[in-house]
Amino acid sequence: MCCSERKTTTRCRPAAIRTFLQGLACSKGKNLYRLIQTTNGIMGTGQCFWAVFCFACICSASLANNAKINFREKEKKVLDQILGTNKYDARIRPSGVNGTENAPTLVDVNMFLRSISKIDDYKMEYSVQLTFREQWTDERLKFDDIGGRLKYLTLTEASRVWMPDLFFSNEKEGHFHNIIMPNVYIRIFPKGSVLYSIRISLTLACPMNLKLYPLDRQVCSLRMASYGWTTDDLVFQWKEGDPVQVVKNLHLPRFTLEKFLTDYCNSKTNTGEYSCLKVDLLFKREFSYYLIQIYIPCCMLVIVSWVSFWLDQGAVPARVSLGVTTLLTMATQTSGINASLPPVSYTKAIDVWTGVCLTFVFGALLEFALVNYASRSDMHRENMKKKRRELEQASLDAASDLLDTDSNATIPMKPLVRHPGDPLALEKLRQCEVHLRPTKRPHCCKTWLAKFPTSQCSRSKRIDVISRITFPLVFALFNLVYWSTYLFREEEDE
Repeated sequence: MCCSERKTTTRCRPAAIRTFLQGLACSKGKNLYRLIQTTNGIMGTGQCFWAVFCFACICSASLANNAKINFREKEKKVLDQILGTNKYDARIRPSGVNGTENAPTLVDVNMFLRSISKIDDYKMEYSVQLTFREQWTDERLKFDDIGGRLKYLTLTEASRVWMPDLFFSNEKEGHFHNIIMPNVYIRIFPKGSVLYSIRISLTLACPMNLKLYPLDRQVCSLRMASYGWTTDDLVFQWKEGDPVQVVKNLHLPRFTLEKFLTDYCNSKTNTGEYSCLKVDLLFKREFSYYLIQIYIPCCMLVIVSWVSFWLDQGAVPARVSLGVTTLLTMATQTSGINASLPPVSYTKAIDVWTGVCLTFVFGALLEFALVNYASRSDMHRENMKKKRRELEQASLDAASDLLDTDSNATIPMKPLVRHPGDPLALEKLRQCEVHLRPTKRPHCCKTWLAKFPTSQCSRSKRIDVISRITFPLVFALFNLVYWSTYLFREEEDE
C-alpha cells in the first residue's frame, strides 16, 4: 500500500522517528535524519513516518547487496578493463616519471640471495639461486581500488604486460623453477605500480686471480643490463633501502661470504649507452681445509725424507727406497693439486710451496747419492793406501834380508846423547814448550763435529752430519719467509 493512499489520523512522535533512524545500519542514516527534520514541517507526521519506513527498506536492500559483492568478479572486470586488447599494448613501454613522454622508464631492482651452491676454481664460475624483483610504474594500469578494499591484482603471465628487457651479462647457464607451479608473479597496484618477482638459478662467470691461492679472496660479480633499450628509454636503479638481501646462515663449501657491494656499470657501444647494475660478492677462502689436506702432508713428507740422514751409509736399499718413495708421493701430491686448478701463466702461492717441498725431497735423495759416491771414493783411497803400505813393507823386508846376509857391513849411527850446545837439542826443547802451553777452549760445533773421524775415509759420514743440521734449518727459514710474505700480501689485498 502506498504511503500517500493511507489515511490515518495518528500523529507520529518525532522522538520515536529519531530513535528508529539512529538504529538503522545504513551509512546514510544521519543524512536521512536531517532530511526528516527538514520535511517534518511540510508533510504530516504520519505520512512522514511511512516515507521514512520505505526509504529504510531501500537502504537495507542496498546494504545487503554491498555485503554480497564478489571481489574476485570485480578483479576480473578490472583486469579485462585495463588489459583489454583495445586499451593496452604490451609492446609499448610506459611513460617516464609523472607521465613524461620523453623521460626514460625507471625500474627499481632488488633481490633476495637464497643460496650459493658451488664456486668452481677450475671453470672460474659459481652457481647461485635468488629471487629477483623489478618494480616500475605504468600509468595505463591504474584502476579503482573500491575504497581501499582491492589492494592489488595478481598475474602469473608476464606476457600480458610490458616487461623490461633485462638480462644477466655474465651468465653461463640459467633456468626457472616450475615445481609445483611456476615460481613467478606480477602484482599491479591501484596507482599503476607493477611488481615482478621470479625465482631463478644461475651459473655465472667469475674471473679469478689465483696468485695467492689458497690464501686468496675472490670477487664474483652479478651483472644485469638492458639488452635493447638505451638509457634514453630505460634506466635500472637499485631500490632504496637494502636492495640485496642474503639468507641467514648462508653456508658455502670452502668459502665465506664476507660482504657484498652494489654499484652501476653502464656500458657504451656503437648503438648507444645501456643501463647496467652489478653486485660484487667478496668471498674469502677457508684455509683450514688446505692446511689439513696440503700443507701438513707436504711437511710430513719432507721430514720423512730426512730420516735417510740417520741411516747407515751402507744401508743402500733402505735409503734408496725411502728417497724414491717420498719423491714419488710428493710428485703425486703436486699433480693432484694442479689437477683441480686451471692452467695459468703466473705462479701461485701453492706452486711455491709444493715446488720447494719437492726440491727438499729431491735434495735428500741427491744427498744420498753424494754420500754413496764419497763412501766409494773413500774406500778406493783406503785400498790404494793399503796397497802402498804393503809395497813399503815388502821393500823393508827385502832390505832387512840384505842386511842379514852382509853382517860385516858397518852402519853409521847417530849419537844417542846430545851436548848442551847442540842446536838440535834446543829445537826439540822448544817444541816441548809449545806442546805444554794451555789449549784454547774449543767451539761447541767443532766439539760436536770432532766426535766423528776427520780423516779422508769419513767424508761420507760428515756429509750426513752436516745434512742433519742444514736441511731443517733451511726449511724452517723458508717457512718463515713464505708465511710472512703471503700473509702480509693477503692483508694488503684486504
